[in-house]
Amino acid sequence: MSRRRAPLAVLTTVVITAATITASTSAQAATTTFTATADTYVDNAAASTNYGTSGQLGVDNSPVKRMFLKFAVSGLTEAVTNAKLRIHTDDVSGAESPNGGTFRAMSSTSWSEAAVTANAQPAIDGATLGSLGAVVRNAWYEVDVTSYVTGNGTFSIGVTSSSTDGADYDSRESGATTAPRLVITTGSTQPGNDPVFVGAGDIADSGSGDSATAALLDNIQGTVWTTGDNVYPDGTLSQFNSYYEPTWGRHKARTRPSPGNHDYHTSGASGYYSYFGAQAGPSGRGYYSYDIGNWHIVSLNSNISMSAGSAQEQWLRQDLAASTKPCTAAYWHHPLFTSGANHAPSTATRPLFQALYDYNADVVLFGHNHQYERFAPQNPSGALDTARGIRTFVAGMGGAGAYGFGTIKPNSEARNTGTRGVLKLTLHSNSFDWQFVPESGKTYTDSGTTNCH
Repeated sequence: MSRRRAPLAVLTTVVITAATITASTSAQAATTTFTATADTYVDNAAASTNYGTSGQLGVDNSPVKRMFLKFAVSGLTEAVTNAKLRIHTDDVSGAESPNGGTFRAMSSTSWSEAAVTANAQPAIDGATLGSLGAVVRNAWYEVDVTSYVTGNGTFSIGVTSSSTDGADYDSRESGATTAPRLVITTGSTQPGNDPVFVGAGDIADSGSGDSATAALLDNIQGTVWTTGDNVYPDGTLSQFNSYYEPTWGRHKARTRPSPGNHDYHTSGASGYYSYFGAQAGPSGRGYYSYDIGNWHIVSLNSNISMSAGSAQEQWLRQDLAASTKPCTAAYWHHPLFTSGANHAPSTATRPLFQALYDYNADVVLFGHNHQYERFAPQNPSGALDTARGIRTFVAGMGGAGAYGFGTIKPNSEARNTGTRGVLKLTLHSNSFDWQFVPESGKTYTDSGTTNCH
């Protein structure tokens, strides 16, 4: 039986009602909210008009509208561990949009909201911070800007859209309860406050499994990862919009995906790259990296060449060599280690694992087999290695139908099939905790801790 879902666009369950800037502390961590000090937009259809006093901010591609935000961050005395931009859509007819825009850092911080026009606008020239898919009116949305907002200072963020059906947001002139804001967490956090890294693979199809696992994400904060086969059966943009978007899609703004073989059923995985945009890394390449707290994270592509000397393998080695973080995690679709009956270990991925091993990585996450399995730390040949070995997980329980196990491989420590769920990693400064979180009504769980090398 096929199932087509009506679009559901709310990407975050966060609702903000406080009108004042607040700070709260828990142990050594602190969260501070900064409202925008300037915001405006430009409209190419009225190229000389300034909208600095408007209560509304617009992004569009026909006519071209661009949005500009500025924040002054001060008073921080500890390192930034997390920074989120939160913006609110306007409560007017027609505010719904299939594209909430792409958010980028800007080098210019000297612009004035009273002077900016389409004819005189600052360049949106920095790194892409994130993007939003479909948005609805009168709702909060969130973009992770931790890579950009790293301490005290002035920060500008520009927003563009590729859609001819643009989005409208509330400006600071709309009032304190709906003004754009930065929510910044600082300080050395204690367990319970450290960054969370949560996800699964093999996710969305015409069944209901992805609804069950998306419901788990609704109650777990942090960065969401995927280990491929994001949507079935063929990874088309239509299937992403029909199956993935109504469930895991509501967490798209905080998701850092990787592609699977079903995503590549569509030539070049064009549906995958179109749907996730900049959050999937450079278009068509499928591998990229980022940092979370004390961790360096690498998303890789097991659907293209991974051989020693390949572009991806060489990039990985250079990326790992440049990292200064004490802990490293990586994820991709095809598992090097698995006891699954449906898909054998993918030995073609070994050069990537070898590079990670050479640079003392700590954990690797896979998908492809629709089940959960945890392995002890191993070297690239699959031998137990308690000194430098990498702990691995098969986390293919994101929603698609379950697979069985075959011959149990050496060093397999825990496994389950038939229980959908997500794998939650809490990233401490020099270790990580793992926890299998089961779908509602199921009881299987697995948890533990591993130190970084």
